[in-house]
This record gives sequence, structure tokens and C-alpha cells, in this order.
Amino acid sequence: MERTITFDGDPNIGVFARVLGDIAIIPPEAPEDFKAAIKAALGVTLVETTVQGSSIIGSLVAGNSRGMVVSGLATEEEIDILSQHREVLLLTESMNAAGNVIMANDSFAAVHPDMPSDLREAIGEFLGVETIALVLGGVKTVGMAGVATNKGVIVHPRATDRQLEQLEKIAQVPVGTGSVNMGSGLVGTGLLVNELGYIAGNATSGFELGRIEDVFGFLE
Repeated sequence: MERTITFDGDPNIGVFARVLGDIAIIPPEAPEDFKAAIKAALGVTLVETTVQGSSIIGSLVAGNSRGMVVSGLATEEEIDILSQHREVLLLTESMNAAGNVIMANDSFAAVHPDMPSDLREAIGEFLGVETIALVLGGVKTVGMAGVATNKGVIVHPRATDRQLEQLEKIAQVPVGTGSVNMGSGLVGTGLLVNELGYIAGNATSGFELGRIEDVFGFLE
């Protein structure tokens, strides 16, 4: 099975899609080869919609098996589509690019360190998880500096030992560092993964793919 793909020639596949366990949210204009590759690799149901009229779904949606957090600029029609698959919480404040500022699984949510504490608590209560404000390798947009599933968490290779220790305490799954697309530490921009499988941007090297497989437990 192919382990890499592009979105219409762009290896930053995590910008255009968001995987939440058994579903993958993708823009309606996603190429057919992209749709087929995600379904084959991850075994997901595809949910086709824009968010706030945009195709950068990965930057605007975050969540877990219990719910999804979505930009407050999403339209009623978009919210209706998403709410058929998860409960929806809208981020109506200025920090509304949910996929950029939140990394979550069913045990924890790491959020942008400048997020107001009351908003962080509301997100934790909605998703049913413990929350932590975190920087990863100097990057505050934790939703793009890391990717979490219920089997593992991979984060920016410049994440410090202290940051990794903080994550390990709260994540309840293995935590490791890695990169995508020939050295990008913003792993969320180039990786889609769930408990069943993964797929990465096509510039991702064999070494990087091996690291992904190791962290998420896909090595045989």
C-alpha cells in the first residue's frame, strides 16, 4: 500500500484534511486519488465539506471520538454536515483556527499557550479530556507541531525533554519526535493518522516514515 500522497500536488496533506478516529474531514474538491488513498490507509468514512468556505480543513478543525472543535466562522450548512458525525463546539474568539491551536486524542488536549484558561477548560470539558498549555520545539501552534491518536503522539523534533515529559504524563500513550516532507518539524502539516494506519505527504522520506511507524506502533 502506498504510504505517501499529495493533495493535488501539494505534500502538505494535513493542512487540507483532519482525521478524527473513524472519520476524515476533507474539502469537496479533494482529488479522487486523495480520497481513495485516505480510505485505503485509514479505513475512514469521508466527510466532505468546507469550513468557513475554505479547503484548509486541517487548520480549522480539531477533536477526538467525542466531539470536534471548529472555527466559529463556519457556516450553518457546514456545521450541519459536521454535526452528523460529532458534537460540535465553535471557537468564536480570535483564536479560532482550531486545528492549529489544539492537538487532542481521547485522553488529552494540548493547546496554544496563549489560549485563555477558561477557553482551554471549556475545550477539555467538551472533549472529555485533561488539557495542557504547551509549546513544542518553540512552536505555539501545537495542532501543527504534533499529531496525536489513541496509540501514540509524534511531535516536532526540537521539542525539549521537558516538553516531552509534560506530554508523556498526560497523553497515556507513547510520545516521540519526528518530521515529515524531508525535514519539516510541523508534522501536522504532512501526516494523517489514526489507530488503523497512516499516510504522509509524498516528500516524506523512508526514514521519516519508519519513525512514524515506530511511534504509532505500526511496525510488525
